[in-house]
Amino acid sequence: MPERDYYETLGVARGATPEAIKKAYRGLARKYHPDVNPGDKTAEAKFKEVQQAYDVLSDKEKRERYDRYGDAAFEGMAAGPRAGASDYTFRFGEPGFETVDFSQFFGNMSGAGAATDEDEHPGGAGLFEDILGRMRSPRGGRPRTGRSEEAHLTIPFLTAVRGGETTIEVQREGGRRESLVVKIPPGVDTGAKLRLKGRGEPGGKGAPPGDLTIHITVEPHPYFKREGRDLQVEVPISVSEAILGAKIEVPTLDGMKSLTVPPGSSCGQKLRLKGQGVPASGGKPAGDLFVVLKIIVPKTVDEVSRRLIQEFAERNPYNPRAGLW
Repeated sequence: MPERDYYETLGVARGATPEAIKKAYRGLARKYHPDVNPGDKTAEAKFKEVQQAYDVLSDKEKRERYDRYGDAAFEGMAAGPRAGASDYTFRFGEPGFETVDFSQFFGNMSGAGAATDEDEHPGGAGLFEDILGRMRSPRGGRPRTGRSEEAHLTIPFLTAVRGGETTIEVQREGGRRESLVVKIPPGVDTGAKLRLKGRGEPGGKGAPPGDLTIHITVEPHPYFKREGRDLQVEVPISVSEAILGAKIEVPTLDGMKSLTVPPGSSCGQKLRLKGQGVPASGGKPAGDLFVVLKIIVPKTVDEVSRRLIQEFAERNPYNPRAGLW
């Protein structure tokens, strides 16, 4: 059994579908995210466990290796000298890795005229240098470019809208974890992909590293909602404010701002604050903020108020349902 049960960490069955794994991850990442639990080391540790479990179970190849070998599948298993962490690691007898036929390095040695090591390498580099070189560069070609990687990052709503910087921990070969600073451009949304060029796995000797693609998930906001580059926020108003009009304070990305509610406003009516939505970026204009009015009626009124309201209704007869059906 593996030392850590990634399925148990995400709270899913071993036969869970990729969709179920993603859904479980999103819920847990939102629950334990450091921005939601500032200063909580327990939540931070739990967030890292959830991230690590998802990194493995969301990748088909990694998941198959984990199901077969457990944690041992991600421990360093190297063969031969390594010029650096970027060189090949050979695993034998594992699905997806071909067996090396060493006879290709020696040629036909049974017949006359077979080439010797000195014939092949007049400079005296030696047969084993050739073997190792071909291992690092299959078929004698250039060293292999580093493998591109993927990671998942959940960010707060305001960071997604305004842009900013955050950090992400990426699991490297051999279980090593590396923290990277990620610049979030303004206006990203759930489903966006950010590519960090050259931040994937290192390449072979002299070859460039791969890229790191980050899949973005944006946390919901307590009161702002987003539609494209526009934002919406529900603001409660009283009956008298709706009838008579009023000046009220409403939340924006830049703090509270004054807004005029026109007399005779209805519940659900939208008032626009131009340019107060998602900030302009990447050649796209700023969005707008729509304030959705929500009339709140008091649950109890005194007798005098009741008579006044009844008198108001009698003096101002109005049927809002007239003509609808």
